[in-house]
Amino acid sequence: MADVPKIRVPKTAKKGEIVEIKTLMPHIMESGQRKDKDGKPIPRKIINKFVAEFNGKPVFSADLDPAIAANPYLQFNAKVNESGTFKFSWTDDDGSVTTAEQKIEVA
Repeated sequence: MADVPKIRVPKTAKKGEIVEIKTLMPHIMESGQRKDKDGKPIPRKIINKFVAEFNGKPVFSADLDPAIAANPYLQFNAKVNESGTFKFSWTDDDGSVTTAEQKIEVA
């Protein structure tokens, strides 16, 4: 599976504020279209699903295709009304899931 994801979530926000969230997952995102030096196809290995939840409720998700470049970067906005935890998950073709969490304090 991939390395440790990089996540940027503001540490604090005002109630009802829309915050910008950025994620970057180090991953080869092999499309399965290339061949190795012996001419054999290199098996597809991509992250095919990304999900973001806030306090257990889904706030954003994306299905990723082989055309996505290595190290997929996703940026989205979310409205926060209470303090809590964002949970992010990336699902690989092999079924493995990488997760990460980031807390935000709402004043």
